[in-house]
Amino acid sequence: MADVARAAGVSAQTVSRVLSGHPHVQDHTRARVLAAVEQLGYRRNNAARMLSSGRSRTIGVVTLQTTFYSRAAVTSGIENAAKAAGYAVSTATTTSLDTSAIEAALSRLADQDVEGVILSVPLLHSSPRIEHFTRAVPTITIDGSRTDTTEVVAVDQALAARLATRHLLDLGHETVWHIAGPEQWLEAGNRREGWRAALEEAGRPVPPPLEGDWSPASGYRAGLILGRIPDATAVFVASDEMAFGVIRALAELGRRVPDDVSLVSVDDIDLAAYCSPPLTTVAQPFTRTGELAVAHLLRHLTAPDAVAIPETVEPQLVVRGSTAPPGRELGEG
Repeated sequence: MADVARAAGVSAQTVSRVLSGHPHVQDHTRARVLAAVEQLGYRRNNAARMLSSGRSRTIGVVTLQTTFYSRAAVTSGIENAAKAAGYAVSTATTTSLDTSAIEAALSRLADQDVEGVILSVPLLHSSPRIEHFTRAVPTITIDGSRTDTTEVVAVDQALAARLATRHLLDLGHETVWHIAGPEQWLEAGNRREGWRAALEEAGRPVPPPLEGDWSPASGYRAGLILGRIPDATAVFVASDEMAFGVIRALAELGRRVPDDVSLVSVDDIDLAAYCSPPLTTVAQPFTRTGELAVAHLLRHLTAPDAVAIPETVEPQLVVRGSTAPPGRELGEG
């Protein structure tokens, strides 16, 4: 590190900050240090770093500040698995998906000398500072996020959409409408593409998707639109929480679920089985995803030179009372 500092004309502390992925370093200084690292063939020895600084035995988690069940369930899985392995968890929340907000969250974790990070945000776009951090600190991403150097643990969201759409088509519906999540979320985009692909593969018309923001209120607003479309007999809703709002809107418009409109959603949160009617939904193993992310991170910490192996978790369709063949009369089934 001292050699790198001399070659770059900076202090050893500055070199350390650059290699730790600290975002508060001027870009031209960072570039000069990284050029010296490449020129000298310097490779940071993580084991030596831990011995010299004292291991924190802390895992950092970057997550979005939200009340949605899925975020809490994933974090719970991370915390349980980390505790079982003798690690603490430090969580840095962000209220935005902007790269600057994620950089700030990573900076807070870098200041705590975390040994590794789980990036639990739907990262659409990376940045040079995020890439620098993930090169210096072992990082696992979930939610399908991508950087050049991270290992990925993700649920197959396109498959979730295909399972939901095929279930409705198999019941005899001519096509399936879709109430999507927000476009800036990777999960929403993947579910939208899976829905579209399933319809196209079946040779069915693809209706224009309606968009929500994951909240029940947005599902309610979209449901008021969908419920006024007479030919809409089946809908795939991108989350259980939006589905609750859709069902209320349809009821207010006099359209019964599943007699007039069949509905499949995604997540299988605890309330899904107690909705009226109980939701047919595609279950996502939120807790298991968090546990797998910790397992991958701990493996990376103990064997940093091991080849990164992405892991995709398959969702499962859970059939309940919100789906039926089209045109079912009351009392049938």
